[in-house]
Amino acid sequence: MDISLQNKTAVVCGSTRGIGLATARALAQLGAQCILLARNETSLKEAVASLKPAHRAHEYRVADFNDNEAVRSVAEGIAAANTVHILVNNTGGPPPGPVTTAAPDAFMAAFRQHIVNYQQLAQVVLPGMKDAAYGRIINIVSTSVKIPIANLGVSNTIRAATAAWAKTLANEVGGWGITVNNILPGYTKTQRLEKLIAGNAAKQQLSEAELSSKMKQQIPAKRFGEPEEIAAVAAFLASPAAAYVNGVNLPVDGGSTGAF
Repeated sequence: MDISLQNKTAVVCGSTRGIGLATARALAQLGAQCILLARNETSLKEAVASLKPAHRAHEYRVADFNDNEAVRSVAEGIAAANTVHILVNNTGGPPPGPVTTAAPDAFMAAFRQHIVNYQQLAQVVLPGMKDAAYGRIINIVSTSVKIPIANLGVSNTIRAATAAWAKTLANEVGGWGITVNNILPGYTKTQRLEKLIAGNAAKQQLSEAELSSKMKQQIPAKRFGEPEEIAAVAAFLASPAAAYVNGVNLPVDGGSTGAF
């Protein structure tokens, strides 16, 4: 099975921690040159230094996903100097809260942060992917694409929109050897999960440990996922071996999503 990413270049967004950093490390281990994209330069430098093997010319670019123009400008600079074979779209989710109290501006901000940036990034790298007859666009989304998650009103809405965008794009670019797939992480050990547990524990008058235990019991695997487990799936989807996997929503959740 061919999972080598030698001579491939990957742009990984939100790659200074959590799933994004784990994905960059997994791609680098398979031989890809990684260009990390995030807003904190100090964290980016540390993340690049952690990639192995270190002899590859891994790089970083600074861009805040709250600034669409900055993201597009940085992406154009990357594409001008590199053929990007792999794009991993990954950015933080909107703040929690019920949809009934969500402000319209919250939906607009989330739409710009996710859909607009993903569209811009894809448009910039697609010409190089077409010329190379090889492209992998991988979106880190959420299991809420299949079943909405309580108290994540804005996030549920935007995640579903991301899935629809990705499927439409997959249908349009598949003939050039380009695939577009969504990974749907379940509860994974990240800072976002820690914040969700802290907020919900207070509302339910439970300790964080009690709520964590309660949540784990609802997962068939009886535990939270590791960022590296999500990254392993991303690395496979980025590889030549996954050439015929296109337009799918793939849960990586320990079996917790109650849908086929």
